[in-house]
Amino acid sequence: MTRYLGLIVVSALALAACGDEPAPKPAAKPAPPPAAAAPQAAAPQAAAPAPALTPPSAPITKAPEAPKPDPNKELAERVKRALEGEAKIQAAAIDVTAAEGTVTLWGTAATAAERDRAASVAGKIAGVKSVTNKIAVVKGS
Repeated sequence: MTRYLGLIVVSALALAACGDEPAPKPAAKPAPPPAAAAPQAAAPQAAAPAPALTPPSAPITKAPEAPKPDPNKELAERVKRALEGEAKIQAAAIDVTAAEGTVTLWGTAATAAERDRAASVAGKIAGVKSVTNKIAVVKGS
């Protein structure tokens, strides 16, 4: 019986090491049978088969969802890429923000024509409802 108890404890520890949950506490040792039991105790008894151990079932959880992209940030990035694609616009000097379809252009331009061109390009991007142009013209560049 002691041999089976050891096997059970080793099996439980092996199963506990495989999961994310902490190891279960080992089973308590059974109390020895009383010595003044029936006279038939002298005959060896067949050991009962060990109960099958099953790992504790973990609760089923959904995988965490990927964060949803911010539509305002995506719109601002699309406008910025469009400005960078225009050869006559110094897009590195222009920052773009967006809120609910309204795009705001910030930064500097060398000429008023470049400033107006940037606003025109931004207004043609899908999803842009209006453009607020806060680009300052830097004279003497």
